[in-house]
Amino acid sequence: MSIGCKGTVRLYLVRHGETGDNVQMRYLGIRDEPLTPNGLRQALLVAAALAPIRVGGIFSSPLVRAADTALRIKDACAVELRLDSRLVEGSFGEWEGLTRDEVLKRSARDAETLARWELDSSIAPPGGESIEHVQMRVISLVNELAGSFSNQSVVLVSHVGPIKALLAAVLDIPLAASRRLFLDPATITVVEWGERPLVRLLNSHAHLGWSSARWM
Repeated sequence: MSIGCKGTVRLYLVRHGETGDNVQMRYLGIRDEPLTPNGLRQALLVAAALAPIRVGGIFSSPLVRAADTALRIKDACAVELRLDSRLVEGSFGEWEGLTRDEVLKRSARDAETLARWELDSSIAPPGGESIEHVQMRVISLVNELAGSFSNQSVVLVSHVGPIKALLAAVLDIPLAASRRLFLDPATITVVEWGERPLVRLLNSHAHLGWSSARWM
């Protein structure tokens, strides 16, 4: 991990609202799937939760599920929304749209690659992107934000992969360990990025209600 920035920025990391493939636990990646009606409801709830917070800017993945979530936050916070491709989910390549079990059954080669991918952050799915590369591009963005929004708060609307990659960097843990972190749709995670990174909140879904959590 390389921070390489001056200043500290508080980041409100929002996972986009629910999509159909999320419900089925499929590898969604860069497929541009829209929010479900429940996902739109979640986006409004997360926007309402963030409305009282003074933020300097909102940045979002341009994929529609994230951008539509971010648009609701923009309306609630009355702050400029900017799209940045560095917040896009990592590509799963040939595995996009498949569940883990479907990948395992696809071929012996896919099963072997999946096993390696789950242990080695430098491995990419066939035709996809490694989580190591995802982390590099997210860190590039937040380093810029630490300089441009020093001592301010910024909302980032993204996906599981980029958020977990950033959390691994904040905690200074191996990327593979981030697989032990779970993020529900439309939850809020708060970190401070700077010389001494800090996690303040993880996977908060208080605004959605306890019963909405997938693990409940």
